[in-house]
Amino acid sequence: MPPKTRCRVRGRRQPWEGCPDVSREAAFLLYARIAGYSFRRHSAYRAAALAGAFTNTVFGILRAYVLIALWESRPGLAGYDVTDAVTFCFLSQAFIGPMQVFGGGLELSGRVRTGDIAIDLVRPASLQLWSLATDIGRASYLFLMRSLPPTAVGAALFGIVVPTRPATWLAFTAGFALGVIVSFGWRYLIALSACWITDDRGTQSVSLVLTFFLSGMTLPLNLFPGELGEIARALPWSAMVQVPADLYLGKRDILDALGFQAAWAIALLALGALVTRAARRKVVIQGG
Repeated sequence: MPPKTRCRVRGRRQPWEGCPDVSREAAFLLYARIAGYSFRRHSAYRAAALAGAFTNTVFGILRAYVLIALWESRPGLAGYDVTDAVTFCFLSQAFIGPMQVFGGGLELSGRVRTGDIAIDLVRPASLQLWSLATDIGRASYLFLMRSLPPTAVGAALFGIVVPTRPATWLAFTAGFALGVIVSFGWRYLIALSACWITDDRGTQSVSLVLTFFLSGMTLPLNLFPGELGEIARALPWSAMVQVPADLYLGKRDILDALGFQAAWAIALLALGALVTRAARRKVVIQGG
């Protein structure tokens, strides 16, 4: 067995940083294992996942009937036909769990309030990457338990678009993965706001409203008029629902869509890294 590696913590840098003996392969295996543990932890709550899938399915059916009435009265609205609109409806319902459209999914803000963040900050790993790996494990499980059932029911009851080109499936898979990363990047910033404010419920509420209305969850962003629609489609929230759905429906250029998502993912992760450094100097443990 290889000898154990010890790294001296210098200043305020993360313990994993500045440690040349730790290979990238070892770091990758660490975060892959964390994602696996997160998947297993969330799989312990099967009843909650099934209840969430049932709720998403019921609301998906209700939304589908509303959209069918709308598109039958206005055929071709937003460049979609009725089947496209129904497909978009059930895709957006399927994204609720993995993308955490209604917020939450990260425990950082609560750990700041309880003081457990002190343990996270001394771990021999990046706090941001550790949180990302945990979130990927969560999203993977919820994709299986909360995304597939509503989509299957929608296909059985209404009929949905099923892509026939392998390139479309590959683009959608990449877009879905990037959407999860963009969602994490945004929620990570919101969670870290607890390092500066005593009660982060206000920022969480604002985040929920912005994500719900500007991601395409309520209606396709193509329906937003004029400059409002252009602005909404250019913001990061559209990368969570609208862009992956358009990739599935073949309504958007693949390279343009994936580039848009990748740019926001990189920007949010880079900003998150900067905020993490600031939080390490700013964090105050309430009552600790």
